[in-house]
Amino acid sequence: MDVTRNDGAMNISVCLAMYDGERYIASQIRSILDQLGPSDELVVVDDCSRDASVQIVNAFDDPRIRLIRNDTNLGVLGTFERALRAAAGDLLFLSDQDDIWRSDKVERVISVFASDPAITLVVSDAQVIDAAGHVTAQSFFGQRGAFSAGLLHNLVKSKHLGCSMAFRRSMLGYFLPIPSDVPMHDMWFGALNRIYGRTAFIDQPLISYRRHVRNASPSVGGPPVKRAVWRWRLIKNLVARVAAIRRGGPGLTL
Repeated sequence: MDVTRNDGAMNISVCLAMYDGERYIASQIRSILDQLGPSDELVVVDDCSRDASVQIVNAFDDPRIRLIRNDTNLGVLGTFERALRAAAGDLLFLSDQDDIWRSDKVERVISVFASDPAITLVVSDAQVIDAAGHVTAQSFFGQRGAFSAGLLHNLVKSKHLGCSMAFRRSMLGYFLPIPSDVPMHDMWFGALNRIYGRTAFIDQPLISYRRHVRNASPSVGGPPVKRAVWRWRLIKNLVARVAAIRRGGPGLTL
């Protein structure tokens, strides 16, 4: 089903990283496509799946889906970066392969961007579900603590949930390339947006965020030593990126 929106020229690219996602990918794709217009796109980058994921995506036979296959396994960071570099939209949404989008997600996020041109990144809350789809928490941030875009808060405990993020294309010049040793792409994007952009939070769940044993992102921060290493990697890469931007400005060319 195509959706006609009254949102001017703000075309959407949904960037989805896929790896062995055959169990959930079809329901996720359906929940996304139902909200996209004919000029929007779903960019799926497959990171060398060994199951039927690719066949399932191809079976949709929808011109809005662009399937890109990695020649070698790039991992989460590299796969999302490839999707973002391939995306053509004005607004870029991040998507995991195993969640389910609420039917009003795109509309709600677009309305926030349209309300204020200064807003460059939007994060929403998420309902948490398990492998079988049973609700385990009505609010991700109710479990994790109130959302904050502040750098210090996110160094202590990351509050940016990548699968509930969307941002303006203009931020790619700051976000990319993603350093290979940062903990996760969402922490990186959130921190840089705090420095160079403006963040808005939708305090309602717009996705069902599935937590199960094969998630690429951890459900907890890990032992203290590991968290300390993550913080150090994030800080040193932020310092390097800010210095590079000051020398030459955001210069990513797509």
